[in-house]
Order: sequence, then structure tokens, then C-alpha cells
Amino acid sequence: MEIVRTVNEMIAITDRLKQENKTIGFVPTMGYLHEGHTTLMDESKKYADVLIASIFVNPLQFGPGEDFERYPRDEERDQEIAEQHSVDILFLPTVDEMYPQEATIKLHVQKRTDVLCGKSRPGHFDGVATVLTKLFHLTKADFTFFGLKDAQQVAVVKGLIDDFNFRTKLIAVPTVRELDGLAKSSRNVYLSEEERKEAAHLYKALCTGQQLIIDGEKNPVMIIEEVKKYLDRETNGKIEYVDLLTFPSLKPIGSIDQQVIIAVAVQFTKARLIDNLIISENGTVPKAIV
Repeated sequence: MEIVRTVNEMIAITDRLKQENKTIGFVPTMGYLHEGHTTLMDESKKYADVLIASIFVNPLQFGPGEDFERYPRDEERDQEIAEQHSVDILFLPTVDEMYPQEATIKLHVQKRTDVLCGKSRPGHFDGVATVLTKLFHLTKADFTFFGLKDAQQVAVVKGLIDDFNFRTKLIAVPTVRELDGLAKSSRNVYLSEEERKEAAHLYKALCTGQQLIIDGEKNPVMIIEEVKKYLDRETNGKIEYVDLLTFPSLKPIGSIDQQVIIAVAVQFTKARLIDNLIISENGTVPKAIV
């Protein structure tokens, strides 16, 4: 595995790879790698000749009260994990390397951000779009891999790729789950023993909504209400939201006649958990999400 720390070195390497007609898969991360990340890395090997992963804690994604300095970092551990999962090139730039001067142009994501988690994090996805624009240019990726656990991010990235004609194909990888259905997350360690049992019901609540659609329910309001009732009954967490929207456009819908997302966020004592299901109008999980 090759460690790259500068923009110029990355440009030179990817120029060479393209001259050699090699296909490039790209997994962007903010480090502190876990099974969600490594699943994306493993998936990339099915598509591309070369796998590039980046680790960069992007300051533009952090809003007021979100502590950029305290975000977990462990470069040595991350390098070991990346190598174990056959990463060919690991890009580890500093903030000064990625943002050497004050920007003259600001990217603003104007759709797909005022719902779900984005509603409480203004400006977050502007930072995501900015860093990905740079990384797409630097890596020249043919395929880019994101996990569907953060489906809103997938929707925003899809819009970025489409709007700016980036020559990369977005591969949305299904959420990695525990045996009881709980979406794997670094935040799960903050759950108490009782909360950990309750947390499995987030996925079961989503499946309840899915079953209603399978059974012919087309009214989003009714489905949202039933999912909320399930969560209220089975957990003691505070429901932050339950929503049902079109996907990937993330717009309200009056009657389910196209692909949708059912998404939930629940605040437990020390952990805020999110989960979602993306399903077709008849309730099945589509093969191609975006």
C-alpha cells in the first residue's frame, strides 16, 4: 500500500494510472475506520483495478458546537486496517494541503438538505460537496463508494455527480447490520445494555413501514404514524424524526407511487442513532438505488 500526502503526488499517480488504462475505485472517509468503511473497500475490489481510499477530517463539514478538534483520529490503526482490506493508495492530506488558501468560490447545496439530519446541520453538505469536488478531480475515480446508512449523503453526492458531470459512477452499498438488524455504527458503543436491546427496534420499525407498503398502504402519513407508534412502544429513546420521502430527490410525497425512503432518528442517553430503508413503490428493495 502506498501512502500519499500531497495533492501534487496524487495527481501524478492518477495521471499515470489513467495512462495505463487502469480503472480506479475510490472510498472517501474521515478515518477511524470501521466495518462500514471496510465493506466499501471490499466492494470496490469487485469493480476497479486500483483502490484509492482517503482519510481527511474535513473542517468544512463541522458546524457550531460540532468539535472538529475532538473528532476521533488514529492514523496508525487506520493504515493497518486499510492495508488489510487491499487498499492500493491511501491519501492522507493535511488541512493546509487541501485548503492552502481562502476559497474564492463557495459551493452551496440547495436541494436535498433541508430534511432528515440535514435540517439540523445547515452548511454541513456544502462542506461535503466542496471536499468531494476536490477529491473527485484528484483521484479521477471511475467508481465511488458510499454506504446507504447515511442515505441523505448518498442523495446529495448523486446530485453533485449529476450536476457537475463528474466521470465517476456512484455505487451505493447496503447498510451493514448486526444479526438483530441494528445498523453498525461507532456510536453503538455508547448504548447501555438495555438501550442496545431497544436499538434493534429501529430497523424493525422500518420493516413495519415496509410491510404496510407491501400490503398496499399508499398514504405516507399513515405509515409514518405506525412507525412512530412502534418506536414509542418498543424504545425509551426520544424520536427526533420519522419521515417518508422520495429518493434520491428527498421530496414530500402524497401517495407512494415511486421509490421512497423511510428514515428514522432516535436519541438515546449518549447516542443518536439513524437508520433507513429505501424501497420501491410496491415495498420491495430495489437492486439499483441511485
